[in-house]
Amino acid sequence: MPESSYLALFLIGLLGGTHCIGMCGGIVGALSMGAASRPSLHLAYNAGRIISYALAGAIAGALGGASLVLSGQLPVRIILFVLANLMLVALGLYLMGVNRALAFSERLGQRLWRHLQPLSRRFLPARSVAQAFPLGLLWGWLPCGLVYSALVTAMTSGSALHGAGMMLAFGLGTLPNLLLAGLLAVRLKAYAANRALRTAAGLLVLAFGLWGLFESAQLIVHG
Repeated sequence: MPESSYLALFLIGLLGGTHCIGMCGGIVGALSMGAASRPSLHLAYNAGRIISYALAGAIAGALGGASLVLSGQLPVRIILFVLANLMLVALGLYLMGVNRALAFSERLGQRLWRHLQPLSRRFLPARSVAQAFPLGLLWGWLPCGLVYSALVTAMTSGSALHGAGMMLAFGLGTLPNLLLAGLLAVRLKAYAANRALRTAAGLLVLAFGLWGLFESAQLIVHG
């Protein structure tokens, strides 16, 4: 995968910050309750969350690599690339306010989350790093269209190592928003709800997806 893919996923994580605050605002708020909003707790939580993203990316990359080996390189790679960019288009629309654009993908993860969610309760409210870190590991599997869009892109990497690296880049992109959400939770509510920011982020992510689809078409025509 080109290095630009890592940068693109980092930017998608960063630009999708309004969605991250909305999805994970509850757990971030729980970390702030009764613990003086200690930075160490938020760092531990986010470290666990990003590790789960990297593990999911390794699985996705390995699956993508296996499909390439079994089915031949170019046709499957193009299909995966088109799927990844369609997910980015859906994500851009979602950020712009088309709320059902990613609902189908989030439903896919609900079954897994039903088994994991009860485990998270034993760590709430998190008052120590030993509670915040496993909580982050669990919440990294929260059904989220933003994460699934990134995972489909990681699948196109064709290897567990690159898939993990791409999801690590994505996770680091989400880090500034969620760290700020933990330390400035009340002030960021207005930021997350800001229509202009959500629209700008959505347009940029939509542009990533449309450009990727254009490149896919070029591969098909000239492949």
